[in-house]
Amino acid sequence: MTKTMAQLPYHYGVKVRVFPSTEQKRLIKCNSDASRFIYNEMNGMNKDLFWLKQVKIPITIVLNRIADLTERLKKPSTAISNSHGWLNHPDFDSLMKANAIKNYKTAWKLFHQVHQAGTPKFHKRGYTQTYQTSCLYGAKVLEPAMNNGSVRLTDTHHLWLPKLGRLRFKGLPPKILERANDIRIGTTTVSMDAVGHYFVSLQIGSEHLFVAKQHAIESKVGIDLNLDNFLTDSNGQVIENPRYYRMIKGKLAKAQRKLSRRARRAKKSQRRLSESKNYQKQRLQVAKLQLKVANQRKNFLHHVSTALIKNHDLVVAEELRSKNMLRNHALAMSISDVGWRTLLGMLAYKADLYGRKFLTIDPRNTTQTCSHCGHVMTGKSKLTLADRKWTCPSCGTLHVRDHNAAKNILAKGLATL
Repeated sequence: MTKTMAQLPYHYGVKVRVFPSTEQKRLIKCNSDASRFIYNEMNGMNKDLFWLKQVKIPITIVLNRIADLTERLKKPSTAISNSHGWLNHPDFDSLMKANAIKNYKTAWKLFHQVHQAGTPKFHKRGYTQTYQTSCLYGAKVLEPAMNNGSVRLTDTHHLWLPKLGRLRFKGLPPKILERANDIRIGTTTVSMDAVGHYFVSLQIGSEHLFVAKQHAIESKVGIDLNLDNFLTDSNGQVIENPRYYRMIKGKLAKAQRKLSRRARRAKKSQRRLSESKNYQKQRLQVAKLQLKVANQRKNFLHHVSTALIKNHDLVVAEELRSKNMLRNHALAMSISDVGWRTLLGMLAYKADLYGRKFLTIDPRNTTQTCSHCGHVMTGKSKLTLADRKWTCPSCGTLHVRDHNAAKNILAKGLATL
């Protein structure tokens, strides 16, 4: 019996850029809008059911509505399609509908597990588009691969998607193309960003490793993330903070002011923003500047995280709570620009991919503790952000603040192991 995606031991994700035709762009927009509508319809039914259940008086019309909503939520796909006949149009991917409902249920599941992001919110219409479909394999397919499912590669430069048909793509790694017969495709996400670039993200799985495990090199490192320089490790190496947003901040602010003026002008002329060509041109310019910063930061973080994982058997970092740190308005922009949380996420999945070990530890007192003798600076002698170098009053060792913290982080990580 063929294994499901969840049963496969190794998983990977790839995102490729695609170049759809005008008709394919229309179909992507239609499916994206329908996916958002189904998600919001599910959310609306659940909210109505919740508030109706708060009514304690046994009113017949309320009880009937509760019974109707409860029945509809048991089979949401059929209920929504019956209520909104336009969703049965052949332009819509049936698997898109199933994935929209699944995503809504997943949002509730995450809420019950984490209780941080809150209950599912209504999805707003914006300048981006996205929807999900799935790759199905027929009963006659004995060995699922990347070239025999409903989502498949037709050759090294084209792929096939349900309803959309054949699409030209670029960006798939050669190591994936070479093993197409050994890999199967799962959930597939079709998206368009604010600039108008189209992408397809493929969840893929295999019985074999996607990346050969690295040889043990007996190297362990602790890293201290800070704003003065991006990263300092326990070996004393420093990686400077590139500050991509600050480099383009003035140009972006000027473009955004121009965008605001065009929005006011359109409003004064009683024109919708979607119909204002000058506004849309400027919106595109702002989106391109923001995309450039995001791509530069992502590229930098990928290089740093890959180098750390490949060159060390164990990487230890401090567990940062960026949400709490962003409450400091003096540092919020710098913290958002540096991308610490993204780096930690990259280190986590790349450690699994390359067979390395990555740990996060509680950062408590890692800065205030002497890595030589263990003395902790407290009270009036406690270090401030301005103290970049300090001398331990107990053993007299001169410390560089960030290097000392990185040593303590590594020591804590080794202690947990």
